[in-house]
This record gives sequence, structure tokens and C-alpha cells, in this order.
Amino acid sequence: MNPSMLTAALFAALSLTACDKPTVVNVPVPVAVPGPAGPQGEAGGQGSQGNQGNQGNDGSTGAAGKAGSGTTVIVMPPAASAPAN
Repeated sequence: MNPSMLTAALFAALSLTACDKPTVVNVPVPVAVPGPAGPQGEAGGQGSQGNQGNQGNDGSTGAAGKAGSGTTVIVMPPAASAPAN
């Protein structure tokens, strides 16, 4: 066997044993548990009345329309045909 190959194998074995990683222990986080409810507090007081709002302004009226001239034509859409399969 080649001496350089034997040296490389020995070096690999030593380097792998030197990389011993310590065990990590995960500590659980304590969870806060709520206690019993306390007594109910007193009811709050009635609020004061708000201010009255202002009256709005009257809007302007539009211009009078133009008188019609002639006949009204109503266009009816064609009847729907039966769908083709």
C-alpha cells in the first residue's frame, strides 16, 4: 500500500474524531397560564350630548330641457335562436 495513502487515511480518521460536536439540549419555554378572572368593575358614566350640526346649503337647479321634436322609435332586439349542439 502506498505510504501517502496510509498517511491520508490516518489523517482523515484523526480529523473526524476531533470534530466531536457537543449535544444541544433544548430547554422548553415556560408558558404563562392565566389565573381566574377578578371581580367585575363598576359601570362607566353616561357621556355628554354632542353638538348639533349645521344646516347644509341648497343645491342649484339645472337648466330646463329642450322640447322633443318628432316621433320616438323603439328598436327591438332579434329573437334568440336555439343553441346548436
